[in-house]
Amino acid sequence: MRLKVLGCSGGIGGALRTTSFLLDDDVLIDAGTGVGDLEMAALAKIDHVFVTHAHLDHVTSIPFLLDTVGWMRDRPLIVHAIDPVLEVLRQHLFNWKLWPDFTQIPDAGKPFLRYASVQVGRTETLSDGRRITPLPANHVVPAVGYHLDSGRASLVFTGDTTVNDALWEAVNRIENLRTLIIETAFRNSEKDLAVASKHLCPSLLAVELAKLTREAAVYITHLKPGEAEVTMQEIVECAGRFAPRMLENNQVFDF
Repeated sequence: MRLKVLGCSGGIGGALRTTSFLLDDDVLIDAGTGVGDLEMAALAKIDHVFVTHAHLDHVTSIPFLLDTVGWMRDRPLIVHAIDPVLEVLRQHLFNWKLWPDFTQIPDAGKPFLRYASVQVGRTETLSDGRRITPLPANHVVPAVGYHLDSGRASLVFTGDTTVNDALWEAVNRIENLRTLIIETAFRNSEKDLAVASKHLCPSLLAVELAKLTREAAVYITHLKPGEAEVTMQEIVECAGRFAPRMLENNQVFDF
């Protein structure tokens, strides 16, 4: 499996893009603004989108993806998410008010969009034996992370989350874990905001990483624009023994 980072910022501006990853050439993990950098031919190859949660910075490109290349495809785009997230997309995004309902376009018998429900702990197996398993997340809205398993190695993306023992119970069972991508959205001086919004700050990240019993390369995502460098410095001071590195656009993980 190959995962390419299309976006990993907590905001936009200049080269910054919000959360989105391209798995091989046919799967998106979240669909933030980074999806828009793909060429049309690449967009048309995407068959699946696995969504962590319904916040706009993680789903904003799905409507434009469908509107741009739906007509070029011979099968629907499948959006995978837990049921509460799918319900938000149905009611508040693809509702004929904010955006057309592409489960009915061009008609209900042959739509551009189809929803597929996932459950925490239940593995979805795609072509070539690729395995994607939703993991527990603890956020202000219903959310999950994802465990991507090629068979040879695994990568975990936590999604947006805060203190979460259930996540580490699941991650510590992954024998072939190689890479962990985990969020840190705020500086330590903004810890109260991190707690209220159910994100991590460096001190909370250190507490969470101490629960990891597997060896893995740790990468930090969702850093706020203008605060990335200072937040990373605080992470080094709080959690340096895990050697966390900043995730970057266009970074590629083969596993």
